[in-house]
Amino acid sequence: MIRTITLAALAPVLLLGGCLSFGGEAPDSLLTLTPTATAPAGAGAVAAQGTALAMVEFEATRALDVTRVPVQVTDTQLAYLQDAVWVDRPARLFGQLVAETIRSRTGRVVIDGADPGVNATDRLHGSLRAFGYDARTREAVVTFDAVRNTNDAEPMTRRFEARVPVSAPETAFVGPALNQAANQVAGEIADWVG
Repeated sequence: MIRTITLAALAPVLLLGGCLSFGGEAPDSLLTLTPTATAPAGAGAVAAQGTALAMVEFEATRALDVTRVPVQVTDTQLAYLQDAVWVDRPARLFGQLVAETIRSRTGRVVIDGADPGVNATDRLHGSLRAFGYDARTREAVVTFDAVRNTNDAEPMTRRFEARVPVSAPETAFVGPALNQAANQVAGEIADWVG
């Protein structure tokens, strides 16, 4: 009787054993964005009241709100590049890159994070529209729709786009091309923000 009760108690555990996984196979490497311009360590800035730039977390389309690299195969067909995985979601990585680029190029105080606050009346937000590989043109494409709100003007919008040729649709070529395109767009945003 005790043996039957023990086997009955262990049955669910034994059945779950085949369902449990302690993590899948890790990718060989992860992609990230590296700014071409960075503020030196120890560098700081002081902002007069209201001159800081608050960065609101960027949004992204559903296709980009993942850690995979999308491939635009046709106008209506999307796939993901094999073995290409971002270390974080592209919108978040791109937001960090833009913040660092603005800091280093303009010397402005940039507040980014979940709650940018700090009485900053100048706010930058927007949506990542493309951040991947276009198989039709063999280019890495970054497209960002920026929105800037200031206290003394109407909201301004602007679309930024960069395209960088890619020699082969492989992670080793697409990753650096996306980094280059993202840095180009970040630089244009920094110039726009001033």
